[in-house]
Amino acid sequence: MVMKADVKKRLSLLVTGRVAHDEPMAGHTSIGIGGTADVYCEPATVDELRKVLFLLAENDVPCMPVGNGTNILVRDDGYRGAVVCLSRLQGLVFHDGNGDDVIVSCEAGVSLSRLVDESAERSIGGLAFVAGIPGSVGGAVSMNAGAYGREMKDVISLIRTIDRTGRVGDRMPTSLTFRYRCLELDAGEIVVGADFRLTRGDRQGIEEDIAEIRRLRRGKHPLQYRNAGSVFKNPAWAPAGRIIDELGLKGRRVGDAMVSAEHGNFIVNCGSATAADVIELMTIITETVERERGIHLEPEVRIIGGNG
Repeated sequence: MVMKADVKKRLSLLVTGRVAHDEPMAGHTSIGIGGTADVYCEPATVDELRKVLFLLAENDVPCMPVGNGTNILVRDDGYRGAVVCLSRLQGLVFHDGNGDDVIVSCEAGVSLSRLVDESAERSIGGLAFVAGIPGSVGGAVSMNAGAYGREMKDVISLIRTIDRTGRVGDRMPTSLTFRYRCLELDAGEIVVGADFRLTRGDRQGIEEDIAEIRRLRRGKHPLQYRNAGSVFKNPAWAPAGRIIDELGLKGRRVGDAMVSAEHGNFIVNCGSATAADVIELMTIITETVERERGIHLEPEVRIIGGNG
């Protein structure tokens, strides 16, 4: 796709955050892999985002929203269109509710670690289950992230979205469908923020719960190598990592992409892995699991490019 020069120029005028052309996406993903995007931009406000999306839609430019680059894999040939990063949307406000209830309004770019820590500093609990997940609020809501028996849907009271025409609206969780690692939204609809219904409690107890969850994550996740988080969704009857481990696939390698020796559901970049390496390794895993266990593993990592 050839983007009109005037569109690129207008984007630069609309966005006070960063705008770059032919941007290598390897520098914007946690796994450190990815070809170039025609345009990469970081709107600084929801209003800037609204104007950007309207301009792109008006000119039929494909658009891919991203957060802080976790749980995504950009193909080696990159993305033909505009990658719109929401990382600068950093609004975070605490509102008193009834009794011990607290409503926390949060924009999409806020990291889960910041949300968890600032809530705990105010003796607000309910988010320990996402402690240690290296993602942002927008991505966590969009994929209904969860762990240890809880999911984002359990604490959300409102979701703010924007569509490709730039229209912003509030969505009540009761009007939406949440599934395992999925929030069903209309095509092109993007999460720009959410309200969380949380509860005041004992700060020491809250911080101890958070520390324990983080300790458990550190003990089983491969933090010494770059990765994109969990590669596959867990089947209902067994964790994907356990299945992959039982089939002897830990340590399996294609180029510089390797199934982590610490956790079977992580593929790590040992140095100079390509997206093709990772995708080939994912194919080996899914075909082996299907053949040996009759289980179809669904990817949790989002593959971007070519052009999707």
